[in-house]
Amino acid sequence: MDWILKTCLLATLYAAPVTAQPQPPKPPAPDPAPEAGPVPGLAPLGPAFDRFELDRIADEARRIAAEVKATFNMNVMNQVTEQMDAVREKARTLGLIAQNFDKDFKYEWKGGNSEDGRYREGTRLLDERKWERAVDVFSGIVSRGGSRSDGALYWKAYALHKLGRRPEAQAALADLAKSYPASGWLNDSKALSVEISQASGQPVSPESQDDDELKLIALNGLVNSDPERAVPLIEKLLMGSHSPKMKERALFVLAQSGSVKGRETLTQIARGKSNPDLQLKALRYLGTAMKGKESRQVLGEIYSSATSVEVKREILRGFVANGDRERVVNAAKTEASPELRRDAIRLMGEMRADVELWQMYQGAAPDIKQEILRAMAGGGNSDKLLEILKTDKDSKLRLEALRALQRRDAAKNGESIAALYPGEADAEVKKEILRTMARQNNVKILVELARKETNPALKREAVQNLSRMKSKEAADFLLEVLNK
Repeated sequence: MDWILKTCLLATLYAAPVTAQPQPPKPPAPDPAPEAGPVPGLAPLGPAFDRFELDRIADEARRIAAEVKATFNMNVMNQVTEQMDAVREKARTLGLIAQNFDKDFKYEWKGGNSEDGRYREGTRLLDERKWERAVDVFSGIVSRGGSRSDGALYWKAYALHKLGRRPEAQAALADLAKSYPASGWLNDSKALSVEISQASGQPVSPESQDDDELKLIALNGLVNSDPERAVPLIEKLLMGSHSPKMKERALFVLAQSGSVKGRETLTQIARGKSNPDLQLKALRYLGTAMKGKESRQVLGEIYSSATSVEVKREILRGFVANGDRERVVNAAKTEASPELRRDAIRLMGEMRADVELWQMYQGAAPDIKQEILRAMAGGGNSDKLLEILKTDKDSKLRLEALRALQRRDAAKNGESIAALYPGEADAEVKKEILRTMARQNNVKILVELARKETNPALKREAVQNLSRMKSKEAADFLLEVLNK
């Protein structure tokens, strides 16, 4: 097995040519060591090779070992290590992004191929007045019959109306009323149907396409000069058939108005008076732009009666923005939806609810325990995570606790984690301990573990991690392995 380690090391150190960086002039030294470059004769491993080929490469590795010792140059070694370390860091970062993408970003973006992604694409096309393409996008959403189908039918009708295809628009609205009799879009649908009927027989006016932009400019000016007069106009805009951009901007202006009437209107929309899209926006503004005891109370009431996962998720974010730890913790403990319960646990971590997380961990199911450990990673639970790593019988939970500790202070946790290595029975946990030592730059501990390790796979893992570290101690150990 030694020859495999040596081959890996030599391939790591010398497989790629290194471009030396410019160095300041130095006084001449006696008998300088020659510059180390790519070693001739060590062919790269091909996609397919047999044991004899490996034996040949091993013989070359033994022969070259003496050359390496004689021509080894620490400057070149540092350059190689620095380059590999940069590549490793990029790979690790990309890996973390891929691993945590859904957890970290699902509130804002679920991908262009998801229903939410297509829906956002459709509303963007409406804002850009690309009516034909918007009709195609919303028609595709409707055909799939997902949770956004009723809203997609409304916006499809809206786009058809803008194109002057009014019979088709009315047919889409009729389909909405028939297929979704309890939809939150019915009031908007009725208003749009009236507008379409009034416009029947009239040509589409290009000048009318600029009305929304003009109204937005006028609205912003009026709310700054006379908020009380602006609020009724905003309410009228919100109840009418306008573009998504127009309605969202009007709602934003309402949230920023600071008027009592504006707050009442925003609260009504947050309770579901308008369509589902505006309700989510109103909940967000209620949680972030109008913080306070009253907002927390309203959000709590809406959460208790809501059935929509999206509505509850937005309210949970509002609780966090308002510092309402009690309601977030209660949702994490009692929420019937597994998805929302996981969201609440993650938000507890953001709020640094360390004590409550540890209390929940004690009686939680294994899958919930994993979520709690991920939430504990950002808080002050190092001692608790170490306790789990020492005592929990579930290797998956030990792994999760170890990953949560990886970014902690090396001086504080490194020795404690390394002390668990000899008694750890699970190979994957031991590999993760080795990787943790490397990430924390604990070279000394990693070298000690590598020297004592007798398991070939684990020893190879330790050596591979050391080969990526910029350290004289690591380099000395690599040479020690090569010279055996």
